[in-house]
Amino acid sequence: MGLVSSTKVSSTEPQPRRDVDRCPECGSLDIVEDYDSGEIICGGCGLVLHQNVMDEGPEWRAFTREEKEGRSRVGTPLSFSVHDKGLSTMIDRVNRDAYGRELPMSTRLQMLRLRKWQIRARVHSSIDRNLAQAMAELDRLSDKLHVPGSVKEKAALVYRRALDKGLVRGRSISAIAAASLYASCRFTETPRTLKEVAEASLIKKRDIARCYRLLLRELDMRMPITNPLNYVSKIASRVHISEKTQRRAIEILQRAQEIQVVAGKDPMGLAAAALYIACVLNGEKKTQKEIAEAAEVTEVTVRNRYKGLKESLHLEI
Repeated sequence: MGLVSSTKVSSTEPQPRRDVDRCPECGSLDIVEDYDSGEIICGGCGLVLHQNVMDEGPEWRAFTREEKEGRSRVGTPLSFSVHDKGLSTMIDRVNRDAYGRELPMSTRLQMLRLRKWQIRARVHSSIDRNLAQAMAELDRLSDKLHVPGSVKEKAALVYRRALDKGLVRGRSISAIAAASLYASCRFTETPRTLKEVAEASLIKKRDIARCYRLLLRELDMRMPITNPLNYVSKIASRVHISEKTQRRAIEILQRAQEIQVVAGKDPMGLAAAALYIACVLNGEKKTQKEIAEAAEVTEVTVRNRYKGLKESLHLEI
């Protein structure tokens, strides 16, 4: 028995799917919508219930949920990094109608008043003004530190939680925003140090660290242990170390993690020491001073971590 029967057609008018719940011939609930042929068919007996059905879906295809959301033309998706989550309305200053003709003076004055009141209504409370300033600061920091959009969204969510809990009151908005971004980097294991965040935000390092500890305590956040492997490529790119040496340094750190000798050590210092050892083993002429400056640690730290890795891994250098 075929799926399509051309002799049994109940109606030639296109009907919506909700009007067809049961096949009138066999009573089956297996109703198939075939938009390629424009027919609604019973999956049990093959009766064509409706034909010439119009496909009301989009003309494009999407195979994943993210692709479907990205191709949707119903507006921009919600974003926590915008103070109103991207739901605001913008009144442009074109002063022309849909046909390109200039608006009369009375209409232009009316649009000017509407634009002014729309801006006032958009940021009408202290919370909205606080979020507008904080999200602008987060956007600036994210661009300066080159962090991905997902990290910025996580930082915006952390800041909103802090604002809802009253942690921003009496404190610097810029400091809480910088601490939220640093917490997001730590949570997503994005290699950005506290010193880098402080330099980008123009807030003192100790103030950001104080706000960061406040966020961890009050929001009950649990940060993963920083992996020194994430800092290898960052340090190597600053001193132009080859890819082969980077892989050698990663192997050294992985061996050190297996025997558990990296616990409690600064991840940046460990990555710098592993890179220095890999440079020596591969014959690349890089000094401890160059690598220490690239890692923003002292030469003593690199030297101590170098000695510790050499003894623990029994390296012959």
